[in-house]
Amino acid sequence: MLPVDPLLPGPLRWLQKVKYLRTIATIPWYVATLVLRAPFCDVLHIFAASSWAFVLAPTPALIVARLFGRKSILNYRDGRAEYHLTRWPTAAPTMRLADRLVTPSGYLVDVFALFGLKGQYIHNFVDTTRFRFRQRRPFRPVFLSNRSLEPLYNTGCTLRAFARIQARYPDAQLLIAGGGSQRKALEALGRELGLRNVEFLGPVPHSRMHELYDAADIYLNSPNVDNMPVSIIEAYASGLPVATTKAGGIPYIVRHEETGLLTPVGDPEALAEAAMRFLREQDFAERIVAQAREQCNQYTWEAVGDQWISLYSELAGRG
Repeated sequence: MLPVDPLLPGPLRWLQKVKYLRTIATIPWYVATLVLRAPFCDVLHIFAASSWAFVLAPTPALIVARLFGRKSILNYRDGRAEYHLTRWPTAAPTMRLADRLVTPSGYLVDVFALFGLKGQYIHNFVDTTRFRFRQRRPFRPVFLSNRSLEPLYNTGCTLRAFARIQARYPDAQLLIAGGGSQRKALEALGRELGLRNVEFLGPVPHSRMHELYDAADIYLNSPNVDNMPVSIIEAYASGLPVATTKAGGIPYIVRHEETGLLTPVGDPEALAEAAMRFLREQDFAERIVAQAREQCNQYTWEAVGDQWISLYSELAGRG
């Protein structure tokens, strides 16, 4: 495993405390380590996001793989792929350096096809044994949101939806797990909306996330951009019905009125109405939960592990 932001040797580590300077200092060290390690690898599995992150980390890895004649998998995971490929003319040619272009969802495979790129999907996997399935009856107005507090995840829409929910259910509660640049603004929005029983928990270790799913009864999700959020699968595994915007690849894992409820992006009224439907129609909510739990089987290591092993073996010439 090679991090894209490796710690520099002791005497140089202070450089990584200075904004911009840390990038200038770290990238050469990362590339040098790539050059040293690549000859000893059969396959380079390269994780990728979009825009500058794509230039700084995956691009050098793809070039190094080609220089040393090593096979490469570009594992692209960013829901902003269409924007990236449209605005960055170097993106598609760089992606073609990879031997395989793999993504967690069929959504990005379809996006890549628009730009003449052939991709395949292998789902994210979730260790569902870490999450306790709990049958809820009745469903309480206790909601969970656990996305990063960044603009693309639009947690403000969740807060505005919750304001409408709380007007109907005064005792409603909302747990918000996650950190990010928007936290202070979102806390201010909560005060402006006059919300009660909203708790900003900050970043929560993954080892404790099962406790939050267990404490809540309904999962709320309102991103503007997304690919395949693992948090939705974790909600499925925990017995929470999901009300979410239909951003990006979410409709590829949430079937409307079968495994969850989908609403338009940026529409807090529709999101609130979807969430309250679970409270009004308890039998419907139970049916959604049961069907979502069954879908979890697609996202276990047992379901996806053989696909990765087969791909590695094929590229390494060991199939």
